[in-house]
Amino acid sequence: MKSFKTLKMLGLAAGLIASLSLPAAAKVKVVGAYPYIAEIARQIGGNQVDASALASGDWDPHFIVAKPSLLTRLNQAQLLVINGAQLEIGWLPPLLRQAGNARIQPGSTGFLELSNSVNLIQKPQQVTRAMGDVHPQGNPHFILNPDNVPKVANSITNKLCQLDAANCKSFKANQSSFNQRWKQASTSWAQRMAKLKGQRVLEYHRLHDYFFTRYGLSLTGTIEPLPGIPPSPQQLADTVARAKSQKVQINVRGVYNPNDPSQFVSQHTGIKLVTLPHDIGAVPEAKDLFSLYDSILRRLGV
Repeated sequence: MKSFKTLKMLGLAAGLIASLSLPAAAKVKVVGAYPYIAEIARQIGGNQVDASALASGDWDPHFIVAKPSLLTRLNQAQLLVINGAQLEIGWLPPLLRQAGNARIQPGSTGFLELSNSVNLIQKPQQVTRAMGDVHPQGNPHFILNPDNVPKVANSITNKLCQLDAANCKSFKANQSSFNQRWKQASTSWAQRMAKLKGQRVLEYHRLHDYFFTRYGLSLTGTIEPLPGIPPSPQQLADTVARAKSQKVQINVRGVYNPNDPSQFVSQHTGIKLVTLPHDIGAVPEAKDLFSLYDSILRRLGV
């Protein structure tokens, strides 16, 4: 499988051809890898964009099943926005090669990788197969830190302005309005999450680390021994002992993580098990970015 780096080299020449601004009357066809990306594009672009997502919010973002409809959308897209940090590396490169759209290849004007807009955590010093499905560029789930949302929105705004200069003023105004509402919501979330500061948390997978780090919760580790590797019975027993000794107070799993291992730990420790969404649509109440964060806080009991 060719990496995004290789595809980027192939897309440089295509990017020069695709760099002309769109006609003023045309809507920018934006395809986001995940629902949160399409939502931010709609918030910024308003009536000047047509945005959709390749993945559904309740899917495992590491593994998306390719469908013919995805190829059609990629073929027609004028802007492809991905999460990056190799979150899409297992499924998107083959689709890009088959889409037949030079405008959205890595390195072209119609391609945007959001991980370049933020500071990633948990960057390994080296990567080997023995480490499981580790991400060499760092933890890719950065959107679960609310402080990263305005940074991502700014990158999308700048890219839309590049593609549609005639509507840049409108994009900037929408961004300003969105950032103001986000700042107000973030202040409220911080006040509510202060009640949980210092509590010890166990996760199935390192999915909500950005969120817990932002609000001062203490991460004690994961149930899976390595990323993408399910725990053995002995490892589950060890996790139960560790959770008891470290006085873990919250046991967290993502909606797409297996339920049985997390349920086993909670049953043998009495620790509350909480299932948290990671994207818009991961749970019914997470209808947009604001309600995504609200649903996380409500499920945590604050």
